[in-house]
Amino acid sequence: MSGKTVNSAILLLVLGNALALVSDVFIKLLEPGAPIFQFAFVRSLLTLVLLLPLWHMVDTSRLFQGFGVHLLRAHIHLVGIICMVVALITLPLATANALFYAAPILVMVFSVVFFRERLTPLSILAVVSGFAGIIVILRPVELGWGALSALAAAATLALNAVLVRKLPRTQSTVHKLILNYLLILPAGLALMLWEGAAWDGEILFSAAGSALFILGYNVTVLLAYQQVEANQVTSAEYTGLIWAVFFGWIGFGEMPDLWFLVGSTMIVVPLVLLGLRRRKSVPARPFSAIPATETP
Repeated sequence: MSGKTVNSAILLLVLGNALALVSDVFIKLLEPGAPIFQFAFVRSLLTLVLLLPLWHMVDTSRLFQGFGVHLLRAHIHLVGIICMVVALITLPLATANALFYAAPILVMVFSVVFFRERLTPLSILAVVSGFAGIIVILRPVELGWGALSALAAAATLALNAVLVRKLPRTQSTVHKLILNYLLILPAGLALMLWEGAAWDGEILFSAAGSALFILGYNVTVLLAYQQVEANQVTSAEYTGLIWAVFFGWIGFGEMPDLWFLVGSTMIVVPLVLLGLRRRKSVPARPFSAIPATETP
C-alpha cells in the first residue's frame, strides 16, 4: 500500500488508526498506580530515539527556527501525554477515544477565538452536536478525573493543531516531531524526578510499545496524505473509534452502552459530513500543509 490511490490511502489510514489504538492498549495495560510522569518521560525519550534515523530530514542550519512556538507546543504535548494516560487508565478504551474526538471540534472553536475565522452552518452544527455528544457520553453523574483528563488531552491536541500555523512552513514534519520530543525531555525528566517513583520495569515495556505503534501511526498518515488530497480520505480517520470498541471488547471485556453509541454518533457524524462537504467544495491541501501533530 503506497497511498498513491484513494483506496490505498484509506486502507493506510484505517491501518494507522488500528496502530494508534494498539498504542493506547499498551498504556491501558499499566496498573492504576503506575508512575505517570515516568511513563511520559520514557515514552518521549524512546520516540525521539526511534525518530533519530530520520535525522537527515531535519534542516540543521535552521534547527531551532520558531523556537518559542516549538517550546510551547512541546510542553502542551507533554501535558497531553499525561492527561491521555490518566484517561486511558481510568476510562473504558472506547469512551476515552470518543472524548479524544473533541479535538477537531475544539480546533474549530480555537480557530474562531485566535484567528477570527468564521464557521459555516455545518461547522456550527458539528461544534454544537459534538459538545452535546460529549455530555451524552459522560452524563453529569460520571464526570470524574478520567473524563476531565480525556477532554484536557483533546484540548492539547487542538491547541497544538492551531499553533502549528505559527511554525516555519519550510520545516518538514520529521523536523517538527524531532524538535518537539527533544524539547519535551527536560520538563519530562524534571517531573519524573519530582515524582520520585521507583523504577518500574513494566513502564519500559508499555512505553516502548506505545512509542513504536504511535510512530507507526504517524508513518501511515504521512504515506496516506503524501500523494492523495487530504479531503478525499480524512474521514477514514474516524475508524479509530471502531477500533477502540473492538480492542476494548476483545482485550478488556468493555461493552459500549447506548449512551456511548448515541453520543459518539453525535460527535463523529457531523465531522464526517463536514469532511465530505469540504471534499466537494474546497480545494484540498497536500500533506505538507496539514498540522504536524500526533495522537498524544
